[in-house]
Amino acid sequence: MKKIIFLSTLFLSVGKLSFSQSFKVTLNTTPSFQSGLSYLCYHLGKDLNIEDSAIVDQKGVAVFKGNRKLQGGIYSIVFPGKRFTADFFVNNEQNITLTAMDTLDLQNMKIEGADENILFQQYQKYVVTKGTQMQSERMAYNASTTKEDSSMHEAKFIKYGKDLNYFRDSIMKTYPDAMMTLFLNTMKEPEIIHKNPKTKQDTLENYNYYKGHYWDGITFMDDRIIRTPFFLPKFERYYRDIISQDPDSIIKDVDYRLLYARNAPEMYKFMLNWLTDEYINPKIMGQDAVFVHLFEKYHSKGLTSWLNDKQKDAVSKRAYMVMSNLIGVKAANMEMVDSTGKKTPLYNVDAEYVLVVFWDPTCGHCKEEIPRIDSIYRASWKKHGVKIYSVLSDNEKKSDWVKYIKEHNIGDWINVYETKEMEKAVEDAKIAGFRQLFDVIQTPTLFLLDKEKRIIGKKLGFEQLNGLLEAKWKSPKNEQKK
Repeated sequence: MKKIIFLSTLFLSVGKLSFSQSFKVTLNTTPSFQSGLSYLCYHLGKDLNIEDSAIVDQKGVAVFKGNRKLQGGIYSIVFPGKRFTADFFVNNEQNITLTAMDTLDLQNMKIEGADENILFQQYQKYVVTKGTQMQSERMAYNASTTKEDSSMHEAKFIKYGKDLNYFRDSIMKTYPDAMMTLFLNTMKEPEIIHKNPKTKQDTLENYNYYKGHYWDGITFMDDRIIRTPFFLPKFERYYRDIISQDPDSIIKDVDYRLLYARNAPEMYKFMLNWLTDEYINPKIMGQDAVFVHLFEKYHSKGLTSWLNDKQKDAVSKRAYMVMSNLIGVKAANMEMVDSTGKKTPLYNVDAEYVLVVFWDPTCGHCKEEIPRIDSIYRASWKKHGVKIYSVLSDNEKKSDWVKYIKEHNIGDWINVYETKEMEKAVEDAKIAGFRQLFDVIQTPTLFLLDKEKRIIGKKLGFEQLNGLLEAKWKSPKNEQKK
């Protein structure tokens, strides 16, 4: 039984356009079948998303209807009790009747009013047959006691797999415009040029060919493709594993695909929602530049009309928190003072690398991380000329901060804070404070800056920062300086 989604997430919700048309899907089952609530759902990735619900009455009939058009894609009836589901295609037809008198034989469910399902049901039956044969051969292969038996069952397994691929290819060639072909293209994997790559060049050619043909036969101008189990996993894999993970490559690719998708409103909406959600808090450092680009080119230009005010506000606030501290940009200067009131701006710190640490002396995680940072600083970083610009994140805790500095002997760090008067001046001037400029929403938050105060690392653990610094010290440019 597939997972059914009752509530949409903030950005992955596809939404619906408003149409004057209406739909009606009638389900006929045997009167002896369990009555109760059934659901009309559509596929989206691994989930079934509810489109409508209806009661199966005592005659075994349920009617799903609404004053809107069903978007094309693969839909599913979820029977009462949520133990059985039956898939079917929806294209342009909006009056469809499903007759399922045996829930144990849903492959032979009768579908009227949607001709695309003829080919779909033929495909489903063939896949079940071949799948059963392949499973049987796999089990027989595992149970084989002789080399001859193993070879025989392996050969049969390979043959059945080839039969299945041939059947799929024949559908795509014979019915190039069918929905079935559209969905089969989504499932198809590019072939590999070098089956057994021996050189780095072979591996590179395999990658370039695979990436270049990953979307063969798939159009981003067809809304139907998103309402399938196939498209979302393929889309996710492309942006997480296939394409180069540097922000510039992603941005160039994203703009290209969104341009095509503008002719398919639901596809465009789906893609922009997913991409925003993926890069608003990325797993890889520096990829938040993709999110800022999406905000500046699409969100801020009013090209996301389907989002409500709360969602738009969340995107805007996050963008303004991130755009001033992207990798490669110059960090904002901070006019902080030390515990004695002496002004010690960030830009006055002269060092090859400056580690900026925002922390709170009462924060449990800070109590663990600050000593570790200090330990590696004294063991390695200090002799390499690294300096630590340590910022108290909450001026209400100044006394705890001063006490912590003394007790843990970190007085040789550049320890600074923003006084209440300075904080008020920033608020009165209605300018961004250090929390927004450095996206300080938790502590500790770490930034690594180079000599020109450009951000080269952010929000990393001390071990990751150490690895980054060691890589910098070993770089040819640094060796040349020596």
